[in-house]
Amino acid sequence: MAQEEAQKSADVVAVATTDKEVTVPAPVPEKEVTAPVASEEKAVPEKEEKETSEAEAEKSVPVKEEETVVAEKVIAPSPEELEKKALEEFKELVREALNKREFTPPAPPVKEEKTEEKKAAEETKGEEKTEEKKEEEKPEEAVKVEEKSSDDVAPEETKPEEKSEAAAPAETKSEEKEVVQATVTTTEKASGAEEDGTKTVEAIEESIVSVTPPESSAAPVVVETTVVAEPIEPEEVSIYGVPLLQDERSDTILLKFLRARDFKVKEALTMLKNTVQWRKENKIDELVEAEAGEEASEFEKMVFAHGVDKEGHVVIYSSYGEFQNKELFSDKEKLNKFLNWRIQLQEKCVRALDFSSPDAKSSFVYVSDFRNAPGLGKRALWQFIRRAVKQFEDNYPEFATRELFINVPWWYIPYYKTFGSIITSPRTRSKMVLAGPSKSADTIFKYIAPEQVPVKYGGLSNEIGGDSVTEAIVKPAAKYTIELPASEACTLSWELRVLGADVTYGAQFEPTTEGSYDVIVFKNRKIGLTDEPVITGSFKVGEPGKIVITIDNQTSKKKKVLYRFKTQPRSDL
Repeated sequence: MAQEEAQKSADVVAVATTDKEVTVPAPVPEKEVTAPVASEEKAVPEKEEKETSEAEAEKSVPVKEEETVVAEKVIAPSPEELEKKALEEFKELVREALNKREFTPPAPPVKEEKTEEKKAAEETKGEEKTEEKKEEEKPEEAVKVEEKSSDDVAPEETKPEEKSEAAAPAETKSEEKEVVQATVTTTEKASGAEEDGTKTVEAIEESIVSVTPPESSAAPVVVETTVVAEPIEPEEVSIYGVPLLQDERSDTILLKFLRARDFKVKEALTMLKNTVQWRKENKIDELVEAEAGEEASEFEKMVFAHGVDKEGHVVIYSSYGEFQNKELFSDKEKLNKFLNWRIQLQEKCVRALDFSSPDAKSSFVYVSDFRNAPGLGKRALWQFIRRAVKQFEDNYPEFATRELFINVPWWYIPYYKTFGSIITSPRTRSKMVLAGPSKSADTIFKYIAPEQVPVKYGGLSNEIGGDSVTEAIVKPAAKYTIELPASEACTLSWELRVLGADVTYGAQFEPTTEGSYDVIVFKNRKIGLTDEPVITGSFKVGEPGKIVITIDNQTSKKKKVLYRFKTQPRSDL
C-alpha cells in the first residue's frame, strides 16, 4: 500500500511537471502571435493615414490651382474699359429719356386740357352714380310690389315657387329672384292696362332692355382711355449745337457729364437733364445769335479768348480788377447784362471746339487775374461772381483742363492751402494753380508759350509776328547779349521784353566786312517798371552783319528776357 501511494504521488508529480512543461511554453507563442497582430493592426492605420494625407495633398493641389484661376479671372478693368462701359449705360438711359420725352417739361396748355378732362370725368362719374342710385332704387320698389302682389293677387301660386326656390341651389336662387323681381314690376304695369299673358312677356323684354343703358353709357370712357395711350415720338435734344446720340460728337459731350459726376450714371443723367432745362429757360440758342450790346467793348476788356496753350487748348483770360468799374456794375441789371454776355462768349467758344473724338482739344485753359480785384468787403459783388461760377460749373462741366490764378493776394494763398481741401473737390484742386505777383509770368509760361501770351499778362503781342519766342535768364550783376544775324540786305525787326524791368538796354549793328563801322541803333537807357513792357525796334541792313542787343542787370535778382525777330527783304534797293 505504501508502495502504491508512493508511486501515485510520483505519477501526480510527473503529471504536474508535464502539465507545467506543456502549459508554460503555451503563453509564449500566444504573446508572439498577439504581438505581430497588434503591429499589423497599427500598421494598417498608418498606411491609411499616409493614403489619406496623400489624398488630402492631392486635393489641396487642385484647390490652389482653382484659387489661382480665380485670381487670374478677377482682373481690375482699365480706366478706358470703365469709361466705355459707363458711356454705354449712360447712352441707354439718355435714349430711354428721349423716348419718354423727359427732357421737355409739360407746357401750360397741357394742364388746361387735363382740367377739362377731369371735369368731363367728374361729369361721367356723376352720371354713373345717379344711374347706380336709380338701379338701387328699382329693386326696392320691385320688392314692395312683389309683397303686394303676393298678398293680393296670387298667394297660392307663390307658395310652390318658394318651395322650388328652397330646393334650388343658392346661385340659381339669386338669379331667379332678380328675374322674379323684374317680372313682378312689369306685371303690375301690365295688369293695370291689359290682362293677356303675352303682354307681360313683352313687358319683361322691355325691362331687360332698360337695364342695359348704363353699360352703353360706360363705353365712351373706354374710348377716351385708348386715345390717351397713343405712341409718342422720341424727343430731339441738342446741346452746345450737337444733337444727342446722333454722332460721335455726342459721346465726347456725354463723357464730360460722366466725369463731372465720377462716372455715376444716374447722377450724370440728372445733371444732363438740368442743363438742358437751364438752356431752354435762358434761351441759349437764341442768345448765341443775338447782337452784342453797347457794353460789349467794355466787357471784352474783362474776359477774352487769346491764343492756345502748349497742348493746343484755347485760353480764356479774366481780369477781376475791371470789376472796380462802378459805372459798369452799379446795379443788378448791369451785372445781369454782363452775365448774359459772358454766357454768350462761353457758348461761342464751346461751339468752336472739336468734339469729333475724346482725344480732341475740347476744353479750355482759364487764366484769372486778381490784380486790383475788389476786396472781400464788396459782398454783393462776390456773391454775384460765385453765382456765375456755379452756373458755369453746373452747365459747362469738364470744360476746364487747367485753371491758373495769377497775381493772387498774399493772404489768399495760405487761406487756400488751409481750407482748399474743404472748399473744392480733389478733381478740381488738381486743375488749379495759384501764383503771387512775382511768380505769375513764370507760371503762365510753364503752360503757355510766351508768343501766345498777351502783353498784359507778361507775354509778347503778335504785332510783328515772326518766329517763336526765345527765353533767356540774365544773372544778377551781369550783362547778357543777344545777337540777331542778317546775312543780306534786309529790314530786321525785333521784339523784346524783360520781366521785372529795372535793367539797362542798348542795341547796335556790327557788320561782318572788314573796314566797316559799327552803327548804334539804340543808346543804352534804363528800363523801369513804368516804361513800355515790350520794346520793339527795326533796322535797315545794307550789308551782312548782325544786331547786338545788350542787357545790363545790376540788381541782386535774376531777370527773364523774352525776344524774337524776323527779316524782310528791302523794297527800296
